[in-house]
Amino acid sequence: MTPEIALVLAVLAVTVFLFVTEALRVDVIAILIMLALGWLQLVTPQQAFSGLASNAVVSIIAVMILGYGVDRSGLMNRVIKPIMRFAGRSEPRLIGTVSGVVGGISAFMQNVGAAALFLPAMLRIAKRTHIPVSRLLMPMGFAAILGGTLSMVGSSPLIILNDLMQAGGQEKFGLFSVTPLGLVLLGAGIVYFMLAGKYVLPAKTGEDTSGKQQRELIESWQLPTHIHELRVSPDSALIGKTREEAGMETGYTLHLIALADGDEILYAPWRHAHFAAGQVLALIGERHEAERFSTEWALDLSETVERFEALQNPTAAGYAELILAPRSSLAGKSIRDISFRRSYRVEPLLLLSEGQAERGDFSDRPLRPGDAIVVHGRWSELKALAHDRDFVVATPVEAEDIDESKAWVAGLCFAGAIGLALSGATLSIALMSGALAMILLRVISIDDAYRSVDWRTVFLLAGLIPLGVAMESTGAASYVAHQMMLVLTGGHTLLILLAIATLTTLFSLFMSNVAATVLLVPLVIELSELAGIDPRGAALLVGVSASNSFILPTHQVNALLMGPGGYRNADYMRAGGGMTLLFLGIAVGYIYLFHV
Repeated sequence: MTPEIALVLAVLAVTVFLFVTEALRVDVIAILIMLALGWLQLVTPQQAFSGLASNAVVSIIAVMILGYGVDRSGLMNRVIKPIMRFAGRSEPRLIGTVSGVVGGISAFMQNVGAAALFLPAMLRIAKRTHIPVSRLLMPMGFAAILGGTLSMVGSSPLIILNDLMQAGGQEKFGLFSVTPLGLVLLGAGIVYFMLAGKYVLPAKTGEDTSGKQQRELIESWQLPTHIHELRVSPDSALIGKTREEAGMETGYTLHLIALADGDEILYAPWRHAHFAAGQVLALIGERHEAERFSTEWALDLSETVERFEALQNPTAAGYAELILAPRSSLAGKSIRDISFRRSYRVEPLLLLSEGQAERGDFSDRPLRPGDAIVVHGRWSELKALAHDRDFVVATPVEAEDIDESKAWVAGLCFAGAIGLALSGATLSIALMSGALAMILLRVISIDDAYRSVDWRTVFLLAGLIPLGVAMESTGAASYVAHQMMLVLTGGHTLLILLAIATLTTLFSLFMSNVAATVLLVPLVIELSELAGIDPRGAALLVGVSASNSFILPTHQVNALLMGPGGYRNADYMRAGGGMTLLFLGIAVGYIYLFHV
């Protein structure tokens, strides 16, 4: 062992220690390792900072811009509808549905591209279903990685594997040679999270703070959040009556936030609106009250919300706290006097006056300067209220600027970038070309593009790439591999296969999975021939195990999801640890049964 190899292994040990103990933030750890390698002269200054210009890091930056553009175009709203229609609000069903789709796409698309495509959709689904985003993103990301094992073009290690097989005088693999193993791995990963997700996944909201004020407002005043859709039947006693005559607020604590009559939708209908047969009502309140109201007035209560689905979208509607301005012209007048609903198209839910909170029907209560009214409405109406001199909007209006006219342009840019990558173009060039196209076609601005990049993820990846370079250039990786092979010679076949898969997994955590494949495949072919094992099976095990990157956020997909999911290293170790063991058991067992 040379001094350089010893130093690299020491740096590797420190890296593992820091990641496990979380003594520092992951990006700080990565920068520390990057600089330490340079100061110790284990890499050149150019190599120390080469990660900042690497294909992997540039690809991640481009993917973040592309994902932001797709999200802001509203394209993912169209993806969400069929998913939620099938899976509903069930966490296991959402995990299974999305993971299956993402895994299938990853069979022929770079897994980071598949994850980036569905990241905005998962963030929106989490908001609509009130499921912590951390319980949805990690299963989706793992499925994207596992999906890369479904075909020989699904991941970079498997693509390079055939070249290595040919160079080593071995027969190449067919396009779907790995598919049976990949299907078992993907299926096992989906079942793992559907059954054990509630035990191994954290319940965090991530770093997306856009809904923070909404959550605080809802929790502070215990506001109703469940929207119910009811249809007025021809024989309903509600026909011809108004909301006040039906006693919605006083008798049921329900608020009518919208009414659909044919193709027309009236938001926050005023008190003189009369109900008619065939109308569809959107009520907000508790489910049992909606059921009681439906039964007593002979209405048809729907199990799901379809006609008013937009009102469940946090980017379309929400809550706001309005304070009557000190010199408001409305002082002394009541909600009824000013025709509040007809004037502002929002539904008043709660009145806070002189320290007392009043719910239900407070239409006749005179308003005083300083009174607060909590309302529900569409962001377009709430934005208009923010410019009204009679009110001060105390809650930030969390509307998102979505231009759905750009949806297909954004989709074409994303599809074009993936198409270029599939046609043979370098992934980073292909993805960055798609990102630039979004800027030039005005899907997003250049300032939006800069803001969309999570620099913590960028430096996490950029800082660890020099470690992989040092392991390869100093011979540390080769040394470790040779030492393990010497120990394994003459051992049981199952033990040899397990050691090969484990070593590949460890190498892939701290160096490029392609580099790990290039380094290990020639060694395992040589070892397999000595041990009487099918070299093709052992080489395939290396190519597949290079995707077994779940226990740390060092894989591109895991790094991409770390910020939005609010994950820590411990979260990956807990959920990824079980997935890693499951992966090893299935991969080794499959190769042992069918390739030895």
